[in-house]
Amino acid sequence: MSSPQERDEERGRGTRDAQHHRALGLTDTEYDLIVAKLGREPNAVELSMFSLMWSEHCAYKHSKRLLGQLPTEGPYLLMGPGENAGAVDVGDGLAIAFKVESHNHPSAVEPFQGAATGVGGILRDIFAVGARPIAVLDSLRFGELGGEGDRNQRSRYLLEHAVGGIGHYGNSIGVPTVGGEIYFEPAYEQNCLVNAMALGIAPHDRLTRAAATGPGNTLILFGALTGRDGIGGASVLASAELGEDDASKRPTVQIGDPFAEKKLLECSLELLDLELLVSLQDLGAAGLTSSSSEMASKGGLGLDIHVDRVPLREPGMEPFEIMVSESQERMLCVVEPHRVDEVLAVCAKWETTATAIGEVTDSGHLRVLQNGLVVGDMPVPALVDDCPLYDLEPAKPSEPIYPAPPRVLDGDAATDPAKILPALLGSANIASRLPVFEQYDWIVQSRTVRRPEEADAAVLLLPDGAAIAVSIDGSGRRVAADPYRGTVEAVFECASNLACVGAEPLGLTNCLNFGNPEKPHVAWQLTESVRGMADACRALDTPVVGGNVSLYNESGGGPIYPTPVVGMVGRLPEAARAGRLGFAQPGDAIAVVRAASPSLPASELAKLRGDALPDGLPEQDPAALRAAIELVRDAVRRGDVRSAHDVAEGGLAVALSEAALAGGLGATIDLREVGGTTCQGKPLDEQLFGEGPGTFVISGPRELLEDLSAPQGAAIAVRVVGEVGGDALAIEHADGTLRWPLDELRAPRTRGLADLLDDATRLDD
Repeated sequence: MSSPQERDEERGRGTRDAQHHRALGLTDTEYDLIVAKLGREPNAVELSMFSLMWSEHCAYKHSKRLLGQLPTEGPYLLMGPGENAGAVDVGDGLAIAFKVESHNHPSAVEPFQGAATGVGGILRDIFAVGARPIAVLDSLRFGELGGEGDRNQRSRYLLEHAVGGIGHYGNSIGVPTVGGEIYFEPAYEQNCLVNAMALGIAPHDRLTRAAATGPGNTLILFGALTGRDGIGGASVLASAELGEDDASKRPTVQIGDPFAEKKLLECSLELLDLELLVSLQDLGAAGLTSSSSEMASKGGLGLDIHVDRVPLREPGMEPFEIMVSESQERMLCVVEPHRVDEVLAVCAKWETTATAIGEVTDSGHLRVLQNGLVVGDMPVPALVDDCPLYDLEPAKPSEPIYPAPPRVLDGDAATDPAKILPALLGSANIASRLPVFEQYDWIVQSRTVRRPEEADAAVLLLPDGAAIAVSIDGSGRRVAADPYRGTVEAVFECASNLACVGAEPLGLTNCLNFGNPEKPHVAWQLTESVRGMADACRALDTPVVGGNVSLYNESGGGPIYPTPVVGMVGRLPEAARAGRLGFAQPGDAIAVVRAASPSLPASELAKLRGDALPDGLPEQDPAALRAAIELVRDAVRRGDVRSAHDVAEGGLAVALSEAALAGGLGATIDLREVGGTTCQGKPLDEQLFGEGPGTFVISGPRELLEDLSAPQGAAIAVRVVGEVGGDALAIEHADGTLRWPLDELRAPRTRGLADLLDDATRLDD
């Protein structure tokens, strides 16, 4: 049998070309398909462009068919998947645009710039649709911080610099970072996750699409100069075409400039307000290649791009480098010829470089020209729409994929609830995130109604006195235990967070972070997770407005935990009634709303005990979960409760502690009243620290809480279980009373995360 190299040569393709397309991530079959589409061999420019447009990042070739399961229609939807960002109606003629994306691989290489440019990229997605960015949230995953080993030092380094990059970009551009999440697990040691979510506000009539229209219209590139930033995989062509020893032409990491982006933002919005643009697109992954080809594809037209007209930061750039450069802070727009001078004048006002670099054509081809010569000519459908899509071959693994975590708690510390609660509050995944949040400006723009750790969701004021709420969530460990049910839980967790501030979900965005989908066990994780997300969204009548897929997040140590990150936006009618999580008034009654029984497997306590992941999570009733969410949301909106907090990591005892510490008020709880039929016969530690969706802690006037009841037929329980007051948390149970002074709980929760960082990397220094 001939070797792959010999087969390439037999087909008339030299070894060097075969090495090129394979090094660029294209298979032999894909290369042959490109040849068939073109009717000839691609040149270096075309091959680099196809390699990017047919990559997983741009084409979603291993996930696109799965994503078709997700519901994308809803009563508030204005703009759905396929645009730079989704948008929903929030009333009064206003829309909220939002999206979440990943910058995992760049952040693992250079965490500060990787995270910073991730924020910059997601902000451009927002103002590319005509919305002014008003908030950022982030979802971060790193390896464990504890200990002094190289891996722990690496995790601390990645955390410090990624957080620094997020704060630098958001603070500098004047967009508040209003919330987020951070988790630490061994599965992320070699592959950190940096997901950024952004929101923007716009009048309905300023929402803008990216489709190129009007043959003869002018293509204008404006913003930063083009350099060799982030050329990435195309470096194989650089090494072959330009010479290995030419260090000046090697690709570099993406470098962000938030001050340039601020000018770009204001320039873009003014151009849209003046109605000077036909369409607008940001330049993100694959740079000019993706932005131009996608605009052409959406409009069913062609484009001619003259690379010799593109303003360059570095001399001597080759055409393929210009086309694949991922230099930041750039936008591409289509303009009618008689408006070009007006567009250039606005760009000059904002000190933003702008150049006419091409034209819209009716050819259906994307042509790249240099000094009048065609150096690339590709049918737009071949480049954008004809990438082969692959069916996955999922198979549930017969053996555990992930090793048991290292044991942190032993002896009495692992079995005595009096010791477990402080340990949980001080653990990396539960301790206060303020050492991180304090590096972010969360009140710039003066819209922030609820700050981080004041409520379960961020709340932002709307001009009419209403508000929007936003939450981002996802538990990789629970999804690793059960990809389907873990993902269902993530969706309901986001909706629960919104309910605690009184908000109704309007739309959902997601970022699906997984390992190599060509491996059956990862394919199974991805398939089950998407199925779970689709079912949960339908159960909540909440559409998916857009999102991102990040695959191949794995190393020699195996894949990351499957991590579908969910971002959800909701609306509440009165900002003044937005819920808080902290107990507010001595003498208030405390009630627990419960739609499901908690369990310990895959919980934070199980992790600290070193327990292996279970093979599955308990089945839940989506109708009951939704009923509990709506009951809490309606109570918050009516003003019947003064605090609302959903039970998540660490279980009921942690949720009670967080509510007590946030309000500076203790509480006395009768656990026997909490349990009811859902906890009968369960061990004390499971009642206190078991996890699962559908449980809330609320407080308010006793008479109002006693009047709360589940809707007829809903399988949820509402019980008054205690009272706010004092300087301790006391929990009465069948065999006695557990009591923790608040000061003994405050110390680990306040210092837990900071104390895991050494003096050189402590985030609050």
